[in-house]
Amino acid sequence: MTLSLHGVGIDGSRPVAIGEAFMLNREPSLVPAQIPAHQVQVELDRLDAALACARRHLEEVRRQIPAGTPKHIAEFIDAHLLMLADSALVDATRDLIRERSVNASWALQSQRDTLVEVFDRMEDAYLRTRRDDVDHVVRQIQLFLDPATDADLLGDADVAGRVIVAEDLTPADTILLRHRGVAAFVIEHGGPMSHTAILARSLDIPAVMGVHRAVQRLRQGELLVVDAETGTVLTELEPAILEHYRARLANFDAHRRELRRLVREPSATRDGVPVVLLANLELPEDVAAARDNGAAGVGLYRTEFLYMNRDALPDEEEHLETYLGIIRGLDGIPLTIRTLDLGADKQIPDTSFHPARSNPALGLRAIRLCLQEPALFLPQLRAILRASAYGPVRIMIPMISCMAEVNAVLGLIAEARREMRRERVAFDPLMPVGGMIEVPAAALMAGALARRLDFLSIGTNDLIQYTLAIDRVDDTVSYLYDPLHPAVIRLIKHVIDAAASTRTRVSMCGEMAGDPRYTPLLLGLGLRELSMQPGSLLEVKDRVRRCDLGALARTVADVVDHIDEMPAQVLLDKLEACVEP
Repeated sequence: MTLSLHGVGIDGSRPVAIGEAFMLNREPSLVPAQIPAHQVQVELDRLDAALACARRHLEEVRRQIPAGTPKHIAEFIDAHLLMLADSALVDATRDLIRERSVNASWALQSQRDTLVEVFDRMEDAYLRTRRDDVDHVVRQIQLFLDPATDADLLGDADVAGRVIVAEDLTPADTILLRHRGVAAFVIEHGGPMSHTAILARSLDIPAVMGVHRAVQRLRQGELLVVDAETGTVLTELEPAILEHYRARLANFDAHRRELRRLVREPSATRDGVPVVLLANLELPEDVAAARDNGAAGVGLYRTEFLYMNRDALPDEEEHLETYLGIIRGLDGIPLTIRTLDLGADKQIPDTSFHPARSNPALGLRAIRLCLQEPALFLPQLRAILRASAYGPVRIMIPMISCMAEVNAVLGLIAEARREMRRERVAFDPLMPVGGMIEVPAAALMAGALARRLDFLSIGTNDLIQYTLAIDRVDDTVSYLYDPLHPAVIRLIKHVIDAAASTRTRVSMCGEMAGDPRYTPLLLGLGLRELSMQPGSLLEVKDRVRRCDLGALARTVADVVDHIDEMPAQVLLDKLEACVEP
């Protein structure tokens, strides 16, 4: 009988992988902790030697990273190299060896447990994931401390096309495995914000994270199906199920080839209504994917990665250099730059900018943080204004909740423009300024915001989270995260109607925009501009071209009045009748 294990899916270029399991067992052998006093110096020397070996190993991995690889991937390795000299880990371990006469492995593990306990008590979801760094570095050192463990877990093994099963992977592991052509990852720990998940997504490897006891329940060499779309791992495969997934892979590849023909086709409904399809960018390196998939522009460039995994904040010149690189890559199509959305699940190295809060999702984040810390915000504003002289650029403000925030931001932009005129620095004086609708307060006052701003963009990821009072990264309540909840649909409709009444452009840039299941609903509600991950563009364009907008508008108008009693699937079925098969 087929066994099914479940976790959180991280999509690569393909939603499914099939391959034999390759088990990574990282556990060092157990050694008695206590040592004679005369052995203390020996253990200190062993620790120093292991630290040196771990450093050389990481430096070699960093040297092997190919040119053109996204910069943040190398920065993961740099962060671990820095931790190898961190006093909270290394000096504290040395002190334990001296003071308690214990071996280096036991002392290192004990200090690891102490640090992890501190991170686990933190309320902030992003900061909790920093325990991954401690685990990764400690395991790397342990491999060189334990003589029974080969430092190279893979040796000369051929892992091309295989599924790696492990408790966790360090960034170094992840990069090396990508070079060896692995098919997918199945990882016991971590979630969508963990380093392994971020790297798997960036390196285009399908993965399922948080598969509890995967190492104990799966066996070396057995055939696995990894479904990153549903977060499912299947083993002990019945022939019919295996054939189903092989056919699904073949169909997916054929479908992607068929969609390629749409790259240069117009994005319009069957009845001729144009729909603008834009790309969301996480990193400058995503520009190529946006162009390859026919994006009409960038509806959301998230700038947070400029601030992550580094020790110093980016200055105005670094911001400008990054934005100009993207503008050149886009070759004339528009770029919407969202100002930094730090706080909650995304933090920065300078702790003065992010004091601990009991509920960071409701605390000092995004535009609230920027207005409180102008030194953090103004270099970015100036850089965006300067970039606007080189191509079509829009600026977008995240997490607006009141008109006072809008007025404050517009005041800062006006002051920056005055300074730049005095300095004779070029910028576009008509650069549009818009705001994201991410909290219910902003949605309900969308009319007033539309009269003050040049455009609005609905950020459904947070709008759904705040409307339904659920933490979208907490797997105990994630089942409540529902884009089709009647309250969510009503708020989206209210924003679209408010923008229409003031003739203000409105788009959607949350994950809902890139899900083709919701395309007919969003078009029927009145949206004509959608921004999404580049890989979703052609799928959504295909849906747009098969929609009858007149029929959709009539159907949506009819069902919205009865949406409270209407199951989500019934709603989708009604809308599907307006879509050409």
